[in-house]
Amino acid sequence: MLRYPPLSAENYIRNRADFAQAMQPGGMALFSSNDVYPTSADGTLPFRQDSNMLHLTGVDQEETVLLLFPQAHNPADREILFVTETNEEIAIWEGAKLTKAEATAQTGVKQVQWISMLERTVQRLVTECSSCYLHQNEHTRAKVVVETREARFNSWFTKTYPHIRIERSAPLLHRLRSVKSQEEIERMRHACGITRDGFQRVMQFVKPGVTEFEVEAEYLHEFVRKGSRGFAYTPIVASGANACVLHYIENSAVCNDGDVLLMDVGAEYGNYASDMTRCLPVSGRFTDRQRKVYDAVLSVMRDAMKLLRPGVSLQEYHKQVGELMTAQLLGLGLIDKHDVAKQNPAWPAYKKYFMHGTSHFIGLDVHDVGLWHEPIRPGHVFTVEPGIYILEESLGIRLENDIVIGEDGFDDLMGDIPLDAEAIEDAMNS
Repeated sequence: MLRYPPLSAENYIRNRADFAQAMQPGGMALFSSNDVYPTSADGTLPFRQDSNMLHLTGVDQEETVLLLFPQAHNPADREILFVTETNEEIAIWEGAKLTKAEATAQTGVKQVQWISMLERTVQRLVTECSSCYLHQNEHTRAKVVVETREARFNSWFTKTYPHIRIERSAPLLHRLRSVKSQEEIERMRHACGITRDGFQRVMQFVKPGVTEFEVEAEYLHEFVRKGSRGFAYTPIVASGANACVLHYIENSAVCNDGDVLLMDVGAEYGNYASDMTRCLPVSGRFTDRQRKVYDAVLSVMRDAMKLLRPGVSLQEYHKQVGELMTAQLLGLGLIDKHDVAKQNPAWPAYKKYFMHGTSHFIGLDVHDVGLWHEPIRPGHVFTVEPGIYILEESLGIRLENDIVIGEDGFDDLMGDIPLDAEAIEDAMNS
């Protein structure tokens, strides 16, 4: 029994056709799977497939290469998938890998070869192509300090064929991957549903004296039992002043009476991410001050959702959200009109209490790829996550949902997850 059903072969056929359409005439493209990364002794990290390989084929195993050559002379050479040759020993120790027939059924690629044929096939086809598209991680937040399988592959290709002009596949994929198909959206909706179930479990669990890691464990239990492999990213479970550390991941403190517990968590499902943030009063009731800050963040969140529309500039959107937050911080007495009047436009006054962005692309990666300098398009999926962090009050509030941009309006994938303060308190005290 599979943990999750694969997307349709038609989804991957369409994705490859879209990429082929964006390529220059005569171009060939090569994509490599991720490595299995070692830890110590004979240990390895859990395998996580390269997101582009998932987007183009759905193949979720190591030692896989995809070759696209839309204008190859022989039609059989226009799409070739190279996979590990399975055998009885692999089947016994690791579980059987894809057969050629299974790979074709899953991906729609008719020409499947064993990975041992890769170098010979590339050598044969490189004489036909005018350029080769290679991929590397060009995410704006990427910090790559290890040599990836992708980097080794690119190095081998450029040294072996120094006369071939190299093109970048990343800009094409950033545009194509950012617009989600209906199948992808439904997969993300399912991930959000699992996240909802985890949150409902936690609302019944949190009380003074529990630890942050116990809360994390409640989420993980619910996620895995619902078919997820776990968290889509390292979870943040931060009580009291810990919530003012934006990337707090120790999750080691005790949740005390009077604290607000900020939880930035999301389940993955079928390699697609969800990303939710909710805040719970550990005692079951917000204080008046906590409630005012909570409602201010919620107001910004709901108004920000309405600003995300096709054609909107993300730069302008974030500027408008800053204006919304400025109004709320003035109302809370955290800044005054003098602060606003003398603010540095490069770092406005509101940034003292709201220092991060409001939205990012989400999909196969929690911080998914997309072109930030281009207008918003239907099918883009964004988080919306304003926050206010008041270290001197040991209070951090952030609220976050995932929304799909439509032709007119948006679809909130987390619209059924409690968000209003009253709903939160009622659920905790029911």
